Amino acid sequence: MRLAAALALALVLAGCGVPRIPGITPYKPEIQQGNYVSQDVLAQVKPGMTREQVRFLLGTPLLTDIFHADRWDYVYWRETTDGKREQRKVALFFTNGTLARMEGDYVSPAAGR
Repeated sequence: MRLAAALALALVLAGCGVPRIPGITPYKPEIQQGNYVSQDVLAQVKPGMTREQVRFLLGTPLLTDIFHADRWDYVYWRETTDGKREQRKVALFFTNGTLARMEGDYVSPAAGR
């Protein structure tokens, strides 16, 4: 009878998880997803550049759509260890194999002047 009670108590306590130690928090890594593209690199991308030139600067796009082959999407988000989230999106549109325009979260070089 004592063995059965001890086993039952052990199972109940095992389901409670790891005990918390006051003042100590578990390690939370920084999480990053997508292509990180800095404003400095985006400033180098100009209309008229070929797909190869853009890919050289920005890397392979995160999203390409077979129904919209002339659009490349670069998406990036990062969650810091304190829970803050940073997110950026940039869409590039090509016409006849060259960059026609850009849309998204970036500062155009003309706006910085």
